[in-house]
Amino acid sequence: MNLSDSWTAGQGPIARVSAAEAVFQAIRTAIEEGELHVGSKLSSETMLAAQYGVSRSVVREALRSCTALGLTETLTGKGTFVVANRVSSDLVLGQYSARSLMEARPHIEVPAAEFAATRRTAEQLEEMRGILALMAEEDDPEIWVSLDASFHAAIARASGNGVFERVVNDIRDAMVNQSETINLITGRTRQSDAEHLTILDAIARGSSNDAGLTMATHLRAVDAALSLIMGEENA
Repeated sequence: MNLSDSWTAGQGPIARVSAAEAVFQAIRTAIEEGELHVGSKLSSETMLAAQYGVSRSVVREALRSCTALGLTETLTGKGTFVVANRVSSDLVLGQYSARSLMEARPHIEVPAAEFAATRRTAEQLEEMRGILALMAEEDDPEIWVSLDASFHAAIARASGNGVFERVVNDIRDAMVNQSETINLITGRTRQSDAEHLTILDAIARGSSNDAGLTMATHLRAVDAALSLIMGEENA
């Protein structure tokens, strides 16, 4: 019997209104309030999905955000374990920390957007429009964050600079984890959609200055959301 079984026993299904956020908050609260102790093994994704009445993808999203906050760790073939009862001072986003990622992104993506405004092809512009159209209609958080990373990668590719393109592709997984955690905790999805549209508009108009400014504004908003998340444990 998993140490977490007694905790999940008797828990009712969570309504599928922001299901991933609800599951995430339930697990996070249980950890921070001591219902799930450090060292405890969480029930399997299948069991948690059945318990809360949600899909396994929703549970996976919630668990990834718990890991990003430094609360849990998933070991292949062994399961997910509680490793801390307080949020880490920095988010873990795959190979990179949130702080490292946000220090680097403006130096890469702002100039990439500036170059894309004058170098993008009609086909690349159409690709970016198509990605944003899909994002605006997408309700699945996992698919949305993948499209988000695709949009940023498309801008880097349209810059015509192979270094920017390579770097953005290298940090793509971390960007996906970052977006997923931010959206789950702060609900920035639709705000990000609007910010992306302003970036695309500037690129479509061929305004290098506006493309850089709108990208910088977007990245500052992302940084502010991350700062809010990382500052919660110090409040």
